This record gives sequence, C-alpha cells and structure tokens, in this order.
Amino acid sequence: MKKLIKLGVAALTLSMAANIATAEGKLSIYHWFEYIPQELLDKFSAEYDVEVTMDTFDSNEAMLASLKAGKMGTYDVAVPGDYMVEIMAGDGMLDTFTKAEMPNHGNIMDQWVNVGFDMGRKSSIPYQWGSTSFSVNRDDYKGDINTLGIVFDPPAELQGKINVLDSQGELLALASMYLGIPQCTSDRDQLKALNELLQNAKPHWASFGSDIAKDVLVSGDASVGMIWSGFSAKAREEGANVEYAFPKEGYVVWMDNVVLLKDAPNRDNALKFMNFLLEPENAAAVTNYAAYTAGVKGTEPHLSDAVANSPESNPPASPVGEFVQACSQEVQTVYDTIWTNLKK
Repeated sequence: MKKLIKLGVAALTLSMAANIATAEGKLSIYHWFEYIPQELLDKFSAEYDVEVTMDTFDSNEAMLASLKAGKMGTYDVAVPGDYMVEIMAGDGMLDTFTKAEMPNHGNIMDQWVNVGFDMGRKSSIPYQWGSTSFSVNRDDYKGDINTLGIVFDPPAELQGKINVLDSQGELLALASMYLGIPQCTSDRDQLKALNELLQNAKPHWASFGSDIAKDVLVSGDASVGMIWSGFSAKAREEGANVEYAFPKEGYVVWMDNVVLLKDAPNRDNALKFMNFLLEPENAAAVTNYAAYTAGVKGTEPHLSDAVANSPESNPPASPVGEFVQACSQEVQTVYDTIWTNLKK
C-alpha cells in the first residue's frame, strides 16, 4: 500500500509538472486587427519555444467590453490606446512589473516613459503611435480638405460617400475639435451641440466601419474615410489615390501600448513578449508592417523608406494633434448615450 501511495504521489507530481510546463509554453494575446506581422509572432514563438494565440478587436471600447464580460484571466497581454490604459488601470485590470523584469525597459524613448496614463511604465510598454484623421480620394474630390467639415458638414459631392470609424472616443474627440469645445465637457449646451452635430452629419455617412476603413477607399466604395494614419498609407500603397488630412481644427494623436493584464495565465511569457517588442529590430518590424511609428529607440536603421517618408508619418508643425481624454463617469454616461443614439 505504501508503494502504491508513493507511485500515486509520483504520478501526480509528474502530471502537475507537465501541466506547468504546458502553461509556461503558451502566450495569449488580445490585439488590434491587421496590426502585427505573423512573421514576428513566429519569431517570438521559435525563440522562446512558446505557443502563441491571438484574438483581435476593432476598437478600444470593444476590447474593454469583452474583457469585462468575462475574458479577464483568459489573455496575458492586450494592446489598448493611451486613454484606455488609464481606464483599465482605474478599473483594476492591469498588473505591474519592475524594471528588473523588463531588461529592455531602457529602450523606451524618453518622451514615452513618464506618460500620464502610466507614469514610469509599470504596467505597459509603448507599441506604436500615430494619428486619426481622414483621407480623401483625390480622383473624386479636388477641393480643400483642410477642415473636419469634410466629415461633419461635407460638400454635396461627398455626401453619402463617407466611412467613419466605429470608434466612440476618436469620433467624439474629432467632433469636439470641429465645434471648438473641450473634450469631456460637462456643459449641457456644448453636449447638446455635440449630439446635434453628429445626428445632422449621420445621413451623409455611408457606413460605420473600422475593419473596412482601408478597403472602402481602395475599392472606391468611399470617397472619404475617417482613418488611422497607417491605414491611409497602406490604402495608398494598395493603389488608392488618397490624401491624408491634418485639418485646421485639429486631429487625434494616440499611442497604442502593450499592457500586462491582471491574472495573466502566462505572466512570465507575457513579460518575455513585451521585452521582445522593445528590441529595436522587432519594434521596426511592426512599424514596417503597420506604417505607424514605434516608441522605441534605435528603430531608424531598420525602417523601410516608404514608411519613414510617408506623409502620414510626417505631420506639419501646426496644428498639433490631441490625445483622446478619459472622461469622468458622469460625462462618459452622456457620451455613451450620444453614441448609442448615433449607432441606431
């Protein structure tokens, strides 16, 4: 009987060790769509002998809703925008790490270390940054595009030919800029004006779509598209005669970040992956694929000329872009109502 017990304990120990080894060989990523080259994931997988799985989302808000609906504890890392990092941290959804756990922490560009949404970078690393504005097919429209009125009060020849991103934070931020009101305003009259602007503009829009933002410009189904800077560059690369606008009222700038999620089932591998992305060559691989800009030192020698010199990656000195702000809960409730009515 003692021998059987010993054999049973030994078998249980081996089984537990096998399960731990399996767990240590996995990484689960929650990522924006069409934003990282498969070759880079394969490189990480081979280098660390880790099985990588990835699910995708098409907006910060969709990612947050999914995690809150029960996906926490499923993924190891996610890739939220700047304001969403702040929201997630406030909701207790992020883990922290030390610099000792992130050997490449020193590769983060100085301007992206002490950021308001994660001072000192204790829960996140910079991924890529860019802007959100709109692009116009110059075969369809020859006029001035230096205004957000192209999206919110379009000329007759563009009405019904506009796609806007299915992105609450960015669309409401651009609408606020067009009206010249503060983001996250609590002023009732300003919130009413914001709602009226969007409702009046809606009939001129052909579609809401983030995952189609590039494709409708390439196919010609849209003459104007609210779009991320990298997607605009890729649309032009795929043959669309588009010009990306830096409108006089302003535009959105953003920094996407890789965050360590609370209760990550494979925390060690998450940290390895984040550290891997802070290698200049690997950060540049994302930039060359997605056509944005990395927040990592030393990427320049690894960048393609097309990406480094694209108009989208080289904005004018003025106007200066604005980050989307994380609103108070009171204002966010109003924003959610505006958004829900807009999507009906």
